[in-house]
Amino acid sequence: MTIPRLSILAFIISAQLAGHALAVDAVPTRHAITHEDVWLMKRVGAPQPSPDGRWAVFSVTDPAYDSKEQWSDLWIKALGDDTPARRLTFSKGGEGAINWSPDSKQLIFVAKRDGDEAGQIYRIDIAGGGEAQRLTTLTLGARTPKFSPDGKQILFVSDIFPGNVSEDDVKKTAKERKDRKYSARAYESFPPRYFDKWLDDKKVRLFVMDAAIGAKPRDLLSGTRLAALPGFGGGQGDEGQSLDAIWAPDGKAIVFAASTNRDELARNSAYTQIFSVPVAGGDSTQLTADQHSYGNLKFSADGKTLFTLTEAEEAGKVYDVSRLASFAWPLVNTTPKMLTASLDRSISRYALPAGSNRVVFSYEHAGLEQLHSINYAGADLRDEPSLPTGSIGALNAGGKALVGVWESSINPPEIYAFGNGAPKRLTAFNTERAAGIDWQAPEHFWFKASDGRMIHNMVIKPAGFDPAKKYPLFAVIHGGAANMWRDQFVIRWNYHLLAQPGYVVLLTDYKGSTGYGEEFARAIQGDPLKGPADEINEAVDEAIRKYSYIDSSKLAAGGASYGGHLANWLQATTTRYKAIVSHAGEMDLIMQWGSSDSVWGREVNSGGPVWGDKAVWREQSPVLQGGNHAKGTGFTSPILISVGELDYRVPANNALMNFATQQRLNVPSKLIVFPDENHWVLKGENSRYFYSEVHGWLAKYLK
Repeated sequence: MTIPRLSILAFIISAQLAGHALAVDAVPTRHAITHEDVWLMKRVGAPQPSPDGRWAVFSVTDPAYDSKEQWSDLWIKALGDDTPARRLTFSKGGEGAINWSPDSKQLIFVAKRDGDEAGQIYRIDIAGGGEAQRLTTLTLGARTPKFSPDGKQILFVSDIFPGNVSEDDVKKTAKERKDRKYSARAYESFPPRYFDKWLDDKKVRLFVMDAAIGAKPRDLLSGTRLAALPGFGGGQGDEGQSLDAIWAPDGKAIVFAASTNRDELARNSAYTQIFSVPVAGGDSTQLTADQHSYGNLKFSADGKTLFTLTEAEEAGKVYDVSRLASFAWPLVNTTPKMLTASLDRSISRYALPAGSNRVVFSYEHAGLEQLHSINYAGADLRDEPSLPTGSIGALNAGGKALVGVWESSINPPEIYAFGNGAPKRLTAFNTERAAGIDWQAPEHFWFKASDGRMIHNMVIKPAGFDPAKKYPLFAVIHGGAANMWRDQFVIRWNYHLLAQPGYVVLLTDYKGSTGYGEEFARAIQGDPLKGPADEINEAVDEAIRKYSYIDSSKLAAGGASYGGHLANWLQATTTRYKAIVSHAGEMDLIMQWGSSDSVWGREVNSGGPVWGDKAVWREQSPVLQGGNHAKGTGFTSPILISVGELDYRVPANNALMNFATQQRLNVPSKLIVFPDENHWVLKGENSRYFYSEVHGWLAKYLK
């Protein structure tokens, strides 16, 4: 399959952006990026356009190092003129899950405000103004509200405790549990914990209520056979408490995606099928029954087509491309029509502008996410006008309006309008701060790896870059592995802040990365660390050959999560790197299998259970390469190890084993533990400290 080429318009936009870049370069006060620049950039959320296409509402977070000083509010922007966006809410507590009424006059959203013990649904009158009104007071809160097609009712997701049938029951059970004298947790199914929290026995439910203050919600799944199944819940990608649910076009039923085998997660993938349940009451109906997983459900404007993103979940494979599919509605034929069957890329997001028979979507490819479209029949795949760099991070349609978030590594996120010629920037929350930073767009290059694969890379240069000088190289490795380095503004591992002291940063999409097709992402199977690490080493070799400004005697490597796994493998099997940085990296494949919140995917990736005959469990565990130290072929590079104590994805025992191994072998090493962080370093002062430690470690060993 041939990926569609960029349109001519994209090159025109590129020229326009180049002119803009020249204008920015002329600013005399540009400075090297600082942590304050990164952390204090305003965080612009996904815009939600009104059904009539006249407005877009989105969240803007004004960050602070002290979380008590941080503000997050909703803003509204007229889409028909250049009037600046204005603030809609004034509250430190953030708002999310925005949804418009069908007449475009009201908004509902979820917020946790003073007096709320959990997130509740609030409504604000856009036409009449005034303060937001709280519509729910549920003990366990409410999530993802959606107006009915006639605007008279609201659908939302919430939880109950086992055996509860009313809010009074929930409130009573919550109090009883709070008053318990013991603190033990008990489990009979996997996983007992997810990402950064221990799970409990709450059950997810769908509720409908009248769109009025004081209205009583009704649990649509109470008493259904579906909800009684031990494996009922949300998809595999979260703790099971999310249900992707929408109103049927006639308002008489709710259509949703749910799993029925979450109780098998230690030995199987969770498959999310499509169901419906009548709003008036009654049992649910399963609409699909296959080995696919469905999600991101949307109806066409005429209500005749149900669209979804689906993964085929091929047995024994570690990765499946996410494709755009559809069903005629009402759903009679349960076989999905694969609209992007010929496109060997995962669809990230899609939108359905009214008045068109085309689906607009984005997908990952070679560091970028741009716009494309296909018609409802699954034909006539096109490139849509896109910015030639960067990534689209959100995309939504309202009426004929199409809006989203665009960003690049040197352009923090802003709201853009798409669909009518060249993309148009609608907001400027970060443009002034960004214009004062001395930074360059990434340079892209490809090379052929020893296994014949073409490998994509990006190079980031430091402030004040001079091609006549020599710079140390820092190879930064992405996590995943099902992920891709994007040309985007990143907070946790900001490319330019990592390069700021005077390093060239190399970003390589090794095999196992997404954005290059299903086979490329699956190539990591049975070879989780060695093969990808070999390609990173080859990428470093190619960069040294290609760029004379790289000092080949001063090399470092590092990464987080899967990037941390690979950093540990490089440190265990090579001596070429003067310094290594490993955050949330595994040290032993078997220990990681047994202690993380995900086991089945690791088993699939290694080819069988840990007690089987697959040698990869031992041959590609970094700790078991300790003998390389005596040989002088590994475990010599000074290593900075960091971990969040609340990380249940790559638990802290990996970091402790890593540090013990380095100390046992007398390798220069430092362990940093963040007691209040999970898989990611999310708190402002912790982030500032982390970057300073990384910079300090590199400075010490890349002299």
